[in-house]
Amino acid sequence: MTKPVLYDFFATWCGPCRIQGPIIEDIAAKMGDKVDVKKVDVDQYPDLANKYQISVVPTLVIEKDGKMVHRLEGVTDAARLESLLKPLL
Repeated sequence: MTKPVLYDFFATWCGPCRIQGPIIEDIAAKMGDKVDVKKVDVDQYPDLANKYQISVVPTLVIEKDGKMVHRLEGVTDAARLESLLKPLL
């Protein structure tokens, strides 16, 4: 069984993404190596954004064992993220 992966799809020009960024960093620090956090700039990686059908930033995608478990659009607080990730550990 693999650890969960949290993808943070963002853009440097996106205001809400600047709010989401520190929340993601906090989650990464709290969960350590139990969760694989990947930040994806949609402007630099359009193919990956297309693969996940990202049309809104920020969008968070949580995968477990290669399958999407959760998809969250807009700013998501740390408590919500933690509550979604903990059962996947």
